Formats: sequence, C-alpha cells, structure tokens
Amino acid sequence: MRLTVNNKEGSFVSTTLSELISELEISTAGIAVAVNRKIISRQLWEQTVLTEGDSIVIIKAVYGG
Repeated sequence: MRLTVNNKEGSFVSTTLSELISELEISTAGIAVAVNRKIISRQLWEQTVLTEGDSIVIIKAVYGG
C-alpha cells in the first residue's frame, strides 16, 4: 500500500497504524502520530485501519534543554 510517512512516500505491507509503527521499527516511547492531520491516541493505534494514500506524521519528543 502506498503511504506518505513524514512527507516521504513509500510502499508498506501494514494495514493498521500499530503495524506500521512496528514495520518502521520505531520505538513507541515519546511519540505522537497523526493520520491525515488527525492525532490518533495510542489506545486506538491497533484499531486505526490505513488506506491507500494516507498521510502519516510521526513526531518524536526530544528530551533535554
């Protein structure tokens, strides 16, 4: 399936947001995820079905100061 993740288009086998995070091998600690400009709470990642052409933004919190 063709998806855009952080402004980079690619092909993915994942069908849910949770699967995509795993496929990308991203640590879930301190991240926020939006699908088509809508923030998706962590509790809904497994239920959030992705469709062709979706745009996903993954933001990682940076610690320090």
